[in-house]
Amino acid sequence: MHVVFVRGATGSTVATVHRADGVSLQLPGYDRKHKVPHDLAHYATERALEMSGGVFGAIAGGGVFSNMRVVGGKPRHDAAARSKRLLDAHRDTLTMAELLAGVVHRAVEDGSADKTPAMVRDAWRSLGTGPFPWTDDHVEDAVRLLTELTVEWQARGTVRVTWPEHLTAPLPASGGIRRGRRGRT
Repeated sequence: MHVVFVRGATGSTVATVHRADGVSLQLPGYDRKHKVPHDLAHYATERALEMSGGVFGAIAGGGVFSNMRVVGGKPRHDAAARSKRLLDAHRDTLTMAELLAGVVHRAVEDGSADKTPAMVRDAWRSLGTGPFPWTDDHVEDAVRLLTELTVEWQARGTVRVTWPEHLTAPLPASGGIRRGRRGRT
């Protein structure tokens, strides 16, 4: 999946997502007050931490958030139902992605990258269960990637990235109505 981040007419970020199924969507940002676009922080954090159930993995898997709009291609006939099922199934990971991307975003925005691994572990403990699933190197990679993308963003006002296919959120099996003939007794 290809994603192009551009500065919108109002100064906010707009990410245009070109999915493998041929559908293109726009994801508006609401971040005029930040030098680092928040959705770019999601991209860097989720990619470095390999979070397939985060924002970009969910979009790659067919998820469409309420603030998005289709700008190209033809969605499947059941796209809305599939999106709902996928987003519902990955709700916890989406919440965690929001929390962790916020920490990484703030670290790059404020220049406090040295404290980020501890801050991410603290954030994880507020929602996560079990042992912390990443190393300090993973967290530092997220900060490094976001820092590099921020330099490009500030220089060009545009960033083009690719979301890896292996980080596409899986669509859970449907629990819908079974149709067809029933056996008679």
